[in-house]
Amino acid sequence: MTKKQGMRSALMALALAGGLMATAPAHAEGTLTVSSPQDPGSWDPVDTFLVNWSSVATNIYDGLTYRGPDTKLVPGLATSWEELDNGTRIRFHLREGVTFQNGEAFNADAVKFTFDRLMGDEGKKGPQRSNYAAIKSVEVIDENTVDMNLTQPDPVLLTKLAGYGAMIVPPKYIAEKGEDFFNAHPIGTGPFKMVSYEPKVGVTLEAYAGHWGGAPKLSTVKYRFISEPSTAVAELQAGNVDLVIPPTIPIGMIPTIQEDENIDVVSTASPTVYALRFNTGNGITADEKVRKAMIYGVDRQAIIDSILGGQAAPIASFQGDLSFGIDPEMKPLPYDPTKAKALLKEAGVAPGAKIQIDIRGNDATFNEVVQAVASYLQIIGLNATIKPYETNVLLNDIIPAGKTGAMFQQSWGGWTLDYDNTAYFMYHTGEKWNPYDSDPDLDKLLESQRAITDRAKREEILQSIAHYTADRALEMPLYNLNAIFGVSKRVKGFVPVPDSRLRLTEVSVD
Repeated sequence: MTKKQGMRSALMALALAGGLMATAPAHAEGTLTVSSPQDPGSWDPVDTFLVNWSSVATNIYDGLTYRGPDTKLVPGLATSWEELDNGTRIRFHLREGVTFQNGEAFNADAVKFTFDRLMGDEGKKGPQRSNYAAIKSVEVIDENTVDMNLTQPDPVLLTKLAGYGAMIVPPKYIAEKGEDFFNAHPIGTGPFKMVSYEPKVGVTLEAYAGHWGGAPKLSTVKYRFISEPSTAVAELQAGNVDLVIPPTIPIGMIPTIQEDENIDVVSTASPTVYALRFNTGNGITADEKVRKAMIYGVDRQAIIDSILGGQAAPIASFQGDLSFGIDPEMKPLPYDPTKAKALLKEAGVAPGAKIQIDIRGNDATFNEVVQAVASYLQIIGLNATIKPYETNVLLNDIIPAGKTGAMFQQSWGGWTLDYDNTAYFMYHTGEKWNPYDSDPDLDKLLESQRAITDRAKREEILQSIAHYTADRALEMPLYNLNAIFGVSKRVKGFVPVPDSRLRLTEVSVD
């Protein structure tokens, strides 16, 4: 038995054992139980970038715009909008009669408060502010109309307003309760209200009957934070969980899950990409030759074929096929261990040189992938060790502080389906996900495309950024992974979304 087969067998056995040991499921009518792999730690929209935040919070909050599973942008809390002054002012006409879940009225003042807060001192504490850097001010025209004044046109702004930092928050509630209270007791205008939150354990949402779009079909949604994939699958098999969301399902367990007559595996195209990014600041990976050698030295297509079971596609840059800015003619560097060894020799790297690869410890599939990567690197003369971290520690403490090893896992949802949302955060000087690199030429390219409304010209610049970063070998691009859900057959009306931003309004259960 190979090491990979042994790992898969162990995971399957653990899942099956979990199913046998689990207690008999008990469902309140209208209750959906969801397994999510991560507790985001704060429910404030300005505090986060995490997909697992959005899979919950998309049900709590609304934005001015909304993008659903079909990826089309439609009205949200704004019923319509118009671009004025050559794209430097957007006038939003707001939905009337909307209330927050505590009864507070939604109006133009709430919109202004939300964006003043995002662009002010509170927003400075979180990672979202630079995503909305084009916003200069929000002006109240009347109770149901606001003007968003921009420093320059932003061709992606309307999409950005559909998620994360742009979710509309209640001014009076935050003023009365304070920021810390709001972090753990969020209030929005969405179809579900959070009624309990136990850190590291779970969240309970209840239907908000007063939602402007109508009451949800479910009465209750319970999210359980289950970081261990085999445990999540075992709970799904036992009937204690109805829905397991990405990226939890280990690829190797899909056949076992599919054998269960009570469960479906649902897969859809996704913008989510995986890479091993390089420490370009110090150590042997500060040398571009070494970085390219490591890319040449890993057969990524073989990893996709052998480990990912057809649920992924190779990538040449840190974006997938759904991304605006991808160059379909761009090809990944080929597997060439001979060239890899030659480059390492040119760089003066001694055989057996040690490197550390930092990963999220709860991602079983990626754990298999990175073990394969380490084996390939061994072949070209590098001694790679793998260091797993608890996800929040890696994302909040290790990467932003520049404390990683030579390589570190980066998975990115690219939820705007626009390469800017990935590239600016990964490569611009001073950004949270770019702790090591500073490239003035790259900064200029990244900044220049943000104000261009000519779609073809902007696409050309984004494609040039993809080529530039690949030429500098800032990461080892690995693959574009499908969004894979495990779904109990008692769940009705579930539509898989490419970006894990689940809106559960139309879902019901038997």
